[in-house]
Amino acid sequence: MRAYHLNTGFDIANLKLVDVPAPRPAAGQVLIKMKTWSLNYRDLLVVRGIYAPKLKFPFQMISDGVGEVIAVGAGVTRVNIGDRVSGAFMQAWIDGPPSDGKNHSALGGDIAGLAAEFVVLDAEGCVHVPAHLTDEEAATLPCAALTAWNALVTTGHLKAGDTVLTQGTGGVSLFALQFAKMHGARVISTSSSDEKLERMRALGASDTINYKSTANWSKRVLELTGGVGVDHIVEVGGAGTLGQSVACVRTGGRISLIGVLTGGEFNPIPILMKSIALQGIFVGSRTMFDEMNRAISLHQMRPVVDRVFPFSEFPQALRHMESGAHFGKIVLKA
Repeated sequence: MRAYHLNTGFDIANLKLVDVPAPRPAAGQVLIKMKTWSLNYRDLLVVRGIYAPKLKFPFQMISDGVGEVIAVGAGVTRVNIGDRVSGAFMQAWIDGPPSDGKNHSALGGDIAGLAAEFVVLDAEGCVHVPAHLTDEEAATLPCAALTAWNALVTTGHLKAGDTVLTQGTGGVSLFALQFAKMHGARVISTSSSDEKLERMRALGASDTINYKSTANWSKRVLELTGGVGVDHIVEVGGAGTLGQSVACVRTGGRISLIGVLTGGEFNPIPILMKSIALQGIFVGSRTMFDEMNRAISLHQMRPVVDRVFPFSEFPQALRHMESGAHFGKIVLKA
C-alpha cells in the first residue's frame, strides 16, 4: 500500500510516498480503508521539527481522516464492517480529564498517523462521523472542530447571549464561529484580510475587525461590547496577541489558549486583577467527539472546506497551508 512518511529529516521535501505492507488488525483492532484526510497547522509544525523535535524517522504523518472499516479483530463491538469512521485525535483519551498518558497518544505526532491507504486503530479509538457530511467534510473534525468544541462548549460552558471573539480564519476559529452561532452566541472575528472578514460575516459573525488596519483591536472590541468585554476568546496567537485578549475579555471571562503563532512578552498581572480563566485546550476526548458529532448532526452543520488535493499531492497541500491563502480546511482525497 501507499503511505506518506517523513523519511530522513524535517522538511516538506523529505515527505515521501512509499510502498509498505498493509497492516492487519489484531484483537480489539479494526482495519480502515482511508478515503480522505484533513490537514492542521500542527502538521506543518511536525514537518518543521517544532512539534516533536525528537521524532524518529521514518514517521507516518496526519491525525485527521475518514475511512471505511473493512475488517475487525476479535472482540470488537464498537464498530462494524462497512462503518464510516474517524480516529480520535488522542487514541487513549476516551473520557475524563486529560493526563500525560492520554496526551501522549496523539495520532500523527506521538504515534504513527493516518497518512496511508490502510490503517489499523484500536476500536475504542474510532468515532462514527455524522451521516450528512461528505467524506471531505467529515475528515475536518478530529482536531480543529473538537478543539473549538472543547474550548467553548465542554470547558467553556457557552450559553445563548454570550459573546465570543475569534482570531484569524483558521480551522479552529471557523469551527468556533459555527459552534457559537449554533448556541445562540454573538461572534466578533478578527483577520488581516477584508475579503476573509466578509466571508466570516457570511458565516454569521456579527462584527469583524481587521487587525492590520486596527492595530489596537482590543479597544475596538471593548467599544463593540459597551466597555464590558467579551465572555470567551479563542486565542490562537499566543504571547503576541494574549495581552490584547486580556485587555478585551470581561472581568471573570475566559480565554482558551489554543495556538502559539506569535512570540513576545506577556504581563500576567491583569489575569489576576480581572479574575480571568486562562485555559489551555489540547483537543479533547473521544466522548467529547461523540457529543460534538451529535450536535453537528442535529443542526446539520457543515464544515468549511477550502480545497481538496489528491493524496499524492500532500506536500503541495502543505505548501498551500504555508502560504496562508486558505479559508477553511485543506483536505486530501484518495
